[in-house]
Amino acid sequence: MGEVKGFMTHDRQDFKKLPVDERIKNYNEFTLPLSDAEIKAQGSRCMDCGVPFCHWSCPIGNIIPDWNDLVYRDRWEDAYYRLMKTNNFPEFTGRICPAPCENACVLGYNYPAVTIKNIELLIIERAFKERWVKPLPPKTRTGNKVAIVGSGPSGLACADMLNKFGHNVTVFEKNEYIGGLLRLGIPDFKLQKNIIERRVKIMEHEGVTFKTGVQVGVKISLKDLKQKYDAVVLCGGAENPRGLDVPGKELKGVYQAMEFLTQQNRINAGAKISENARISAKGKKVVVLGGGDTGSDCVGTSNRHGAVSVKQFELMPKPPKERAANNPWPQWALIERTSTSHDEGVERDYCILTKKLIGDDKGNLKKLQAVRVDFSEKDAKTGRAIMKEVPGSEFEVECDLIFLAMGFLGPRKEGMIQDSGLVLDERGNVKANAQYMTSVEGVFAAGDMRRGQSLVVWAINEGRSAAEGVNRWLSV
Repeated sequence: MGEVKGFMTHDRQDFKKLPVDERIKNYNEFTLPLSDAEIKAQGSRCMDCGVPFCHWSCPIGNIIPDWNDLVYRDRWEDAYYRLMKTNNFPEFTGRICPAPCENACVLGYNYPAVTIKNIELLIIERAFKERWVKPLPPKTRTGNKVAIVGSGPSGLACADMLNKFGHNVTVFEKNEYIGGLLRLGIPDFKLQKNIIERRVKIMEHEGVTFKTGVQVGVKISLKDLKQKYDAVVLCGGAENPRGLDVPGKELKGVYQAMEFLTQQNRINAGAKISENARISAKGKKVVVLGGGDTGSDCVGTSNRHGAVSVKQFELMPKPPKERAANNPWPQWALIERTSTSHDEGVERDYCILTKKLIGDDKGNLKKLQAVRVDFSEKDAKTGRAIMKEVPGSEFEVECDLIFLAMGFLGPRKEGMIQDSGLVLDERGNVKANAQYMTSVEGVFAAGDMRRGQSLVVWAINEGRSAAEGVNRWLSV
């Protein structure tokens, strides 16, 4: 702790952003990093708290106070090496992680928390700029071959760790790009795809083999992989979206959020989409159902298309502005959050239950019928809130497009999972033991496929942990 009163002397300072009217003209990232002097001051705010709860809340256990202090002392290269001890991809988490570490920052108990996420991002970007990030192939190879199914953050982290252990790793990806939902699901304005390609190129130089356009369970079976490889790790994600079971759900103009977001990312990458197949929000009235990050991404993308209006409806009540009494520090703060996409233009509403979708005689979506709901009553036995419709609160909203961003129900079961007889847990995810091995000997699972829909930083943790399990098993 170089500046003893740094947290008292310096206010929290976040990245600046391009004006809304400028940034919605394209899909580029729009944050403006701080100067070296400004970020040094931010690093000094880390307060030598004694018990750093940021460790407790970070799934990968980033050694945050150390690299904050190293940045303050202008020891950027040392900060980079300390950061890489726990995080394979800080260039991803520094952009898209919601920063649970900042929620648990001790300073955040009664002051604005340290800007941990921003400092993390500047460390790794400085490392790339200074060429400290170099391919480091393992000095020896074990001779073991491992197949990884899926190239999202868990698959990439698992591949990176297993390769560092000296195993020969091949990653199979069903899509045409490496990165999973990092590549096709998250909009470019949050994570430009050259960032992923930069990291993948390093991993290739280190010896990892990537194969795109190979869907396990279709082009090749899990049984075949088991015969060709010493171990297999399933990192296919949670791709089964929650549907909307109401009359009119089949109307033209109703799409799952990922249909919309993945198509736009492909277009940004140069893919040619016919006019009939293209999902365009230009000149349309858009409604997004779901209040999470995916819904926010639909809002930002719709505004870049040139939507006439964008509304976002959430079934649950509006969160409070500040922590409730039953949600104390250092827990994740269940508060209202406003994303950069929300700042770009959206009408948000809560406690909305969709009842029916109405179309014209050609099958095109025209209206959404909904009712307001109340959660004030609690179940006497469980204490859970009971949802009740509010009498007389029915209303209609004109809309041309609806994007369903209501979460995911685990991995897709058809194909690989059904054919291989993998045992699932009570939530429909692939069941695995403490070593991350599934019910099939030599087959492991990690990420959203094992854990369920979660954060990118949890996916990295899953991939790292599964790699350790595989390495132990192969070493017996």
